[in-house]
Amino acid sequence: MKQHTLLMPLDMHLHLRDGIMLENIASLSAYSFSGAIIMPNLVPPVSTKEELIAYKERILHAVGIEAADDEMEEFSDNGGFEPYMTLFYQNYDEDFLAEVADELTAIKLYPAGITTNSEGGVKNFDIEEMRPTLEAMARLDIPLCVHGETDGFVMDREAEFMNIYESLATNFPDLKIIMEHITTKEAVDMLDKHANLYATITVHHLLISLDDVIGGMMKPHLFCKPIAKRPEDRDALLKVALDAHPKVMFGSDSAPHPQHKKEACGCAAGVFTAPIALQLLCEIFEKAGKLDNLQSFVSDNAQSIYGICPEFKEIILVQEPFKVPETYKGVVPMYAGESIGWSIEDVD
Repeated sequence: MKQHTLLMPLDMHLHLRDGIMLENIASLSAYSFSGAIIMPNLVPPVSTKEELIAYKERILHAVGIEAADDEMEEFSDNGGFEPYMTLFYQNYDEDFLAEVADELTAIKLYPAGITTNSEGGVKNFDIEEMRPTLEAMARLDIPLCVHGETDGFVMDREAEFMNIYESLATNFPDLKIIMEHITTKEAVDMLDKHANLYATITVHHLLISLDDVIGGMMKPHLFCKPIAKRPEDRDALLKVALDAHPKVMFGSDSAPHPQHKKEACGCAAGVFTAPIALQLLCEIFEKAGKLDNLQSFVSDNAQSIYGICPEFKEIILVQEPFKVPETYKGVVPMYAGESIGWSIEDVD
């Protein structure tokens, strides 16, 4: 039986939500990851120092909650887990950013209305209007994480956003810019054009194309934003991930929604992968003969890019089938009810 060990895995793009959902699903990430970049698109969004600190406290409380039933018992020992906090982008002044810098890891920019709870996002990308904030972020070494989509035709939204990335990268060369959950060959090509551009890649975008979502009967639990693209886009993502390109890192974009909101007219966008992400990544990298590169993709690159030092955690995975549960407390995961090729044997 093949075995593989990962040290301090990190999820550099994670949705934990709030309230009951937070308490139900936070332990799934805390169990197998040393830390995660937490998205701020709550209702209302996290945009003040007080809200940021309070949200972090709720997360730490949630990952410390002992499992209340057998369904979650295996995830009750969460060890060390660091929520790396973010603020929802606004045109903040430098005094505020300096005051809050020690409490956050990045600021997340959403185009207005483009994804879940993003109505308060940026309505137009006026570089001069944004300049004071972005230059202050660069001086304070606060990275900018970006959901990179326009409001154009859905298959073209990320490709159309490349001009905005070009503008941001050239106008603010000292600002570290993270292209979040990239899905296209065009975004992959951008990595080597600008020294200050980096990217996260999800596990589901390494596995599926749009054909898997709507090529037959629609599969709502594979519907996300940005949507999965063409096979050639997936292949471009696979190449840089499998080669552990130093400017890419794993970010699950695991996005839990109640089952009734996914299996509904007006299906909510988001794929829930938190409990199976590492197992799926092991399967992908092992099949490609690149298992030795997985450590860089799920931890080392992120540590270097963000300058973070996560708590020690050792994850031992084995090449043994794991049947994915139908739900985790009412949230349906990717591949629910199916078997995947790797399992988590131990967490230390």
